[in-house]
Amino acid sequence: MESIKRGILLSGGIDSISLAYNLKPQIAYTIDYGQTVAKREIYVSKYIAKKLGIVHKVITVDCRNLGSGTLANKEIIDLSPSDEWWPYRNQLLITLSAMQAIKDGVSELYLASVKSDNFHSDGTNMFYELINELVNFQEGNIKIICPTLEYYSHELVKNYNVPLDLLSLAHSCHISNLACGKCSGCIKQLKVRHEVGL
Repeated sequence: MESIKRGILLSGGIDSISLAYNLKPQIAYTIDYGQTVAKREIYVSKYIAKKLGIVHKVITVDCRNLGSGTLANKEIIDLSPSDEWWPYRNQLLITLSAMQAIKDGVSELYLASVKSDNFHSDGTNMFYELINELVNFQEGNIKIICPTLEYYSHELVKNYNVPLDLLSLAHSCHISNLACGKCSGCIKQLKVRHEVGL
């Protein structure tokens, strides 16, 4: 029987670090798609992957001109559900990582979206069901799996027993490679750190 090769999208935030720790996949992908905080995301993800013994690959495609909001350092589009919203971002990240994953022989690709992400259409269970159908339909039959949707971030950390030292480097800022402490990503991280006793 052929063994399952698992990959994960690792951004260096609390949620993806928690999933990587719990899952221990064979390979992790960090994507520089033109976001303002790419440098720090890559640094943290590379460190976490090395610590967990996971092969780490960086995928670079500059989509900055297509972005909006704080992650692109651009004007927020009127229909944005939040200030960091980037149109079709999760779809883009899944597509780019699947393009590399198929070359790497990955059969399951994991992402970490949590309960508080469901105000974005691409942070919902329906989105992940649909994107799984679409990707799995195509050559390679890669499954897209998001097992974290039923949790809030602090619940994820506790349920997966993630060591707090692993989370101390987590970077969730949407504006800067040094945490600004003011954006929604930083506020979420500070809240989670308080809830888990970090």
